[in-house]
Amino acid sequence: MLTLPKAGRSGRFRRLLAYLRPHQTKIWGGIAALFIVNLLGTYLPLLIGTAVDELQTKFDFQRVVFYALLLIGLASLMWLIRMASRLWIFGAGRLVEFDLKQRLFEHLLRLEPSYFAENTPGDLISRATSDVDNIRRLVGFALLSAANTVFAYGMTLPVMLAIHPGLSLGAIAVYPAVLFIVQTFSDRLRAEQLDVQQSLSELSDLIQEDMSGIALIKIYGQEANEQRQFQQLNQDLLRNNLVLAKTRNILFPLLGGMVSFSLLILLWFGSRMIAAHTIQVGDFIALLLYIERLIFPTALLGFTITTYQRGEVSIDRIEAILSVEPRIKDAPDAIALPRDRVQGHLCCQDLTFTYPNRSTPALNHLSFEIQAGEMVAIVGPIGCGKSTLASALPRLLEIAPNQIFLDGIDITRLRLADLRGAIAYVPQESFLFSTTIKNNIRYGEPDATELKVIAAASQAQIHKEVLNFPQQYETLVGERGITLSGGQRQRTALARALLVEAPILVLDDALASVDNQTASQILQALREQRRTRTVLFISHQLSAAATCDRILVMDKGRIVQQGTHNELVATAGLYQSLWEQYQLESSLA
Repeated sequence: MLTLPKAGRSGRFRRLLAYLRPHQTKIWGGIAALFIVNLLGTYLPLLIGTAVDELQTKFDFQRVVFYALLLIGLASLMWLIRMASRLWIFGAGRLVEFDLKQRLFEHLLRLEPSYFAENTPGDLISRATSDVDNIRRLVGFALLSAANTVFAYGMTLPVMLAIHPGLSLGAIAVYPAVLFIVQTFSDRLRAEQLDVQQSLSELSDLIQEDMSGIALIKIYGQEANEQRQFQQLNQDLLRNNLVLAKTRNILFPLLGGMVSFSLLILLWFGSRMIAAHTIQVGDFIALLLYIERLIFPTALLGFTITTYQRGEVSIDRIEAILSVEPRIKDAPDAIALPRDRVQGHLCCQDLTFTYPNRSTPALNHLSFEIQAGEMVAIVGPIGCGKSTLASALPRLLEIAPNQIFLDGIDITRLRLADLRGAIAYVPQESFLFSTTIKNNIRYGEPDATELKVIAAASQAQIHKEVLNFPQQYETLVGERGITLSGGQRQRTALARALLVEAPILVLDDALASVDNQTASQILQALREQRRTRTVLFISHQLSAAATCDRILVMDKGRIVQQGTHNELVATAGLYQSLWEQYQLESSLA
């Protein structure tokens, strides 16, 4: 399960700056535009105050028109510049969102399959969507609001103090209390926001899992149970959202009320000063406008804080993914091995592998050798390590050096792209994408011609069945190939592997849902290519395995027997027992 990195606010701020660095031109342009907007915003109340004092002394309609046109012109200019600042800063936020989604996707593609077994898809999807969106809001809304608040206070307060220090200080006397309240609620808001986002991840994960396993839910009649689980998680999300909403509904009105109180102070004392002729009407109006000008950014401070808190949590959640280093990656001095130079000779020497959190090795000092072009079957009881071996060959598992060799080269020293380009691997679970049959078959070579697709499908004994579909090779297979039978999915996955014409083909029980006759036809077609392809056939179908050049018998992570079918049947041991059991089951069937 992903854990949040232990980073303080300074660390999160540095990460935020790193996100912004590629787009700093837009950011600085937006901030400069905000500076000009606030400069004009500071000048306008002074202009209005001057106009009031002048017109109060001597009313002149032409001066009224002059001041009105000047104010309209400056206000229009402010609007245009403010729009430009929003476009630049919000645009930078969208670019950061794009960059983060791209980085996350590319990074996830580099991680090994075990990472996705340890971390649920729903949580990863939530981080890549909801959390990235929170960071986009942090970069856009929060940055714009924070910059605007700094400029508003930095420019307005000196002018207010220049007009009347005592009255200005009295009006803003409540602001330190505002900042204290904000600081008090800050950590609480962050913790509550984290609870909301984690609840959302759990709910997303349940939805994704149930949509994938809907057939199983219906078969076992567990709709009511899944509804209860969803209701519980949805209730947790509702409760956490209500807790967060309660805190926000206490904080924001409190901030707004305290800020509005400063306006009351100004009205109370300012009106008395006007009556006593200790302040001019124009200066008093300017102070009123300045206080009004400060109310919005101060009241908005609560929303800015919430956005920042969400962004802080989301930065941690995103960095929890990006900080994970792939355990399986190219060595610094990785060796290139182009596909046309691969012969297909495989050798394992004392291969040992133990899954995390398990004490018993899945592969226990396993050794064997397979010649180039040889077709070898690997058989054994369930749980003996066959699938682990199949995953180890293309380095889908983290294997120690000097244990598996391809053409005499340690596979941990080969470039991953070259190693996996040399091995076509068809796992037990035949995964198909939600696209057409043709696109699934040519997934390894997206530009493959239709003739090549048909050739691979024919070799996998699926071509004739595809022709019976209404749209033939353009038939959509649905999510994970749900519209196809198990045997059709397996043969489509096999056709995908055959199309790339890799020198080594590993079939991990990839014909389990295919009848014996079809499986034999497929193996016969593969046998005709034995000079150009090494085949590892992992299966429980012993009649098909019997046709291979050699058979390796595994038990408890070791090779306990090897030889031809006739040799092994004639020798007392595990294979003889498996064959007799297979013959008995076949006769009963």
